[in-house]
Amino acid sequence: MIRISKLRKTYQMGEAAVPALRGVSLVIEPGEFVAIMGPSGSGKSTLMHVLGLLDVPDSGSYELYGQEVSKLGEDELAGLRGKAIGFVFQQFNLLARTSALENVALPLLYTANGADPSRPKGLLEEVGLGSRILHKPNELSGGQQQRVAIARALVNGPGIILADEPTGNLDSSSEEEIMAILRKLNEGGITVILVTHEPEIAAHARRIIRMRDGVIQSDETATEAGTAGGVAVKTVQAETAVRPPKIAPPKFTLKETSEHFKQAARALLANKVRSGLSMLGILIGVAAVIAMLALGHGAQQAIEKQLASLGSNLLVLRPGSRRAHGVALEAGAVTRLTLEDAAEIRATVPSVKKTAPSVSGRGQLVFGNKNWSTQILGTGPDYPSMRASVPQVGRFFRADEDRSRSRVAVLGMTPVRELFGGANPIGEFIKINKVNFQVIGVLPEKGANSWRDQDNLVVIPITTAMRRLLGKDFVDSIDIEVADASQMDAAQDALRELVIRRHRLPPSQQESFEIRNMAEIQDALSQTSRTMSLLLACIAAISLLVGGIGIMNIMLVSVTERTREIGLRKAVGARRRDILAQFLIEAVVVSVCGGLIGIALGWAATQAMSRLAGWAAAVSPGASALAFLFSAAIGIIFGLWPARKASRLSPIEALRYE
Repeated sequence: MIRISKLRKTYQMGEAAVPALRGVSLVIEPGEFVAIMGPSGSGKSTLMHVLGLLDVPDSGSYELYGQEVSKLGEDELAGLRGKAIGFVFQQFNLLARTSALENVALPLLYTANGADPSRPKGLLEEVGLGSRILHKPNELSGGQQQRVAIARALVNGPGIILADEPTGNLDSSSEEEIMAILRKLNEGGITVILVTHEPEIAAHARRIIRMRDGVIQSDETATEAGTAGGVAVKTVQAETAVRPPKIAPPKFTLKETSEHFKQAARALLANKVRSGLSMLGILIGVAAVIAMLALGHGAQQAIEKQLASLGSNLLVLRPGSRRAHGVALEAGAVTRLTLEDAAEIRATVPSVKKTAPSVSGRGQLVFGNKNWSTQILGTGPDYPSMRASVPQVGRFFRADEDRSRSRVAVLGMTPVRELFGGANPIGEFIKINKVNFQVIGVLPEKGANSWRDQDNLVVIPITTAMRRLLGKDFVDSIDIEVADASQMDAAQDALRELVIRRHRLPPSQQESFEIRNMAEIQDALSQTSRTMSLLLACIAAISLLVGGIGIMNIMLVSVTERTREIGLRKAVGARRRDILAQFLIEAVVVSVCGGLIGIALGWAATQAMSRLAGWAAAVSPGASALAFLFSAAIGIIFGLWPARKASRLSPIEALRYE
């Protein structure tokens, strides 16, 4: 069953090399009960660790079931540990947060391969713990804990039991119980290899190997059916034990994955405060991402709403100011725009769709005993379609009303509220600077911006404003709508040439007017809004990154604290991928839970801040999904290094960790 030849193992203790095994050779047959004795430092424990595939020799040959161990990969070694070998440790090495039943069933998580799920309970009953299967290790005596460890070692039906000082921490009564169980196992055909420094324990074995200074000093065998220390010893034949166990190739199953999640949840719940603190970083990060994206989107919508009121594909022609002999002249001092200019632009520039000349001034509105100061805007009948100002109530004035200088007015919402309250203003007469006007429509509400209230105005025909109310001969500006956005630059150049030609401007005065491209202003404002939204999202993402670093730190601490647990799991058959999956799942669970709570917190924060800011911000499903996926990705990315570190721990180094 076991054949070793010239095994050597040396440990490096600082600068000193300490040889533990010095060319040990040994053969163990199936069904033997072997005790390895020796003082501390003799190499007996190192030999057992090598035999149990927990440690790797520096040189020599080790054949287990006829297979050369040095030629096996790490997964194959883990499979052999889980199926061929059962470990019984001096310190019991039970998982503190799990019941006796769950401790016994632990190897099945990694090597089940169709094993009977009721077997752990049956084994606990066989070792006399049938009534205590749900007790945790701290609720059991030392002897009971060791019996749980023996049941765990047997759960996969191994051919070999390796017991390292199994009675070292027990009283004499428990010692006898444990040795009786080991003898019974050996009589059932299981090979038992026992490490001890107590002669009375070694006396239970049929074969006693004594070691000192890393070499075998003696190898004694009791007589056939003889006695050792007063205990009957008999030879056990177990020819079938030489067959190597069948080890299924590793693969993830739904049951195994669910078990990993259970293990992860148990580990996280055992350290609630630490888990909560590590979750807090992700929670705040996700909430910040949700809130910032929502508020950024709300701000962008508010800007877009204001931009919509400016109209689309618009050019605005205005008389400019110029300097003469160092003196700044007022706007229109050189170039004055007229109604004829607006008509000529519409008629001669092919890409121009509509024009709307306008004049403006201040006026006092009076209705009954109420009055209100507001802006007066005189413009053409194409104004509402160009400026997104089609009245929601009533109508806008017609071209014939403009030509006839009709005294009709369209009010903004602010004068309507101030003069009429909740009454319908359509058809009523108001005075504008003591001139009677009939209200024929109400403009749509656009809200206030940083420089003025867009709803505080009254719109009248431009000819009425110029000839009857404001006394102006020239227009203040001309709005020009271009048919297609792609023609904006060409229309702007054609418009400049037309104005220079019509007004016969010499080169020195060609800057006496200006053309504003509203599309460029809209693009600039939209780009600014997008930049601010991106900036807010980046700031929130940084908090997610910090949360991810927190998870990584917590997971590294967890790996350090649970190093012995990792060693135990590897000893009972866990492969690298199993350890990697468990710790990675823990990180993902923390991230996902933090993400879900963060989404709820982000929604609440968005509602609160949107009310304070006055924006109609809402948490979009896309933003929620993005934040959730990002939080899960953070868990995977930042949990990968600690999980990988845990999976690469050597089994024996992990078990020895203090």
